[in-house]
Amino acid sequence: MPAVCKVRLCHVQDILLHATLQKTLSPGDNLSSSSKQVEYHFTAKQDVQVCSMVTTEKFLITGMVGEIVGWNWKSIKSSTNPRLDWEIQIPTPKDALEKPDVNSLIFDKTKGLLYAGCGDDKIYVFNLESRQLLRTMEGHEDFVHCLHNLGNILASASEDGLVKLWDLRQKEPTKSIQPHLKQEVARPALGKWVGTVALSEDWLLCGGGPRLSLWHLRTLDVTTAFNLDDNGIHVAMFYDDRVMAGGASPHFYHLNYSGDVYAQVPSSSTTIYSAVYQELPHKV
Repeated sequence: MPAVCKVRLCHVQDILLHATLQKTLSPGDNLSSSSKQVEYHFTAKQDVQVCSMVTTEKFLITGMVGEIVGWNWKSIKSSTNPRLDWEIQIPTPKDALEKPDVNSLIFDKTKGLLYAGCGDDKIYVFNLESRQLLRTMEGHEDFVHCLHNLGNILASASEDGLVKLWDLRQKEPTKSIQPHLKQEVARPALGKWVGTVALSEDWLLCGGGPRLSLWHLRTLDVTTAFNLDDNGIHVAMFYDDRVMAGGASPHFYHLNYSGDVYAQVPSSSTTIYSAVYQELPHKV
């Protein structure tokens, strides 16, 4: 049974949740008309953009401008205007001219921790149950685009062209790579920014201005530079022993580690910024 997927499509303050990536995971399957329809649609906050999302068994959590907000899934499923359950404010200096976007959210279920990568170049760690700020991680020199964690390792991708690896038992990042400095990956015309990063037991996947690329996690050597039809990669992830990726491209891709394309799904949008697959707790 293929995973039923969730795609985030955000237009200013609207949230649309629906299943459309099933075709990517199982290219031979035909989608029913009902699977193409939006299942839940509601306005998050008036005139405030939605920058990121993550889900837990109880909450749909969205990163916005200067804050993180949570909705109870029961409320979302039972109402067209679900009630906001809680809010977390991102620390902002009093003299700041604007609040930072919350560009990336990940939830560590085993530790109950919520990580937020933000437009002020920082990563914030919150206890989700208490909503208390536990730690502020600094090291990037431009805004953080993406976070991904695996056990005690956190990876962060930034506009500064760096992918940093953090051992969460230590205060400082332990390793970093600069994809734009690798000839087989660099695309100077698109810039050095890194828009996405993902980890597996042995591999690191990243892309942005530089090509989508697969790196050996222990040696940090490039193994594969993917030759895709894109003008920037914004989302990439591992699925079983394969890779899924999209961005400023007419397609969402499903590939093997060597770069062979298993499926390319046409996109109605000019750019894909976020895609999440899951089977539980809700098929959305």
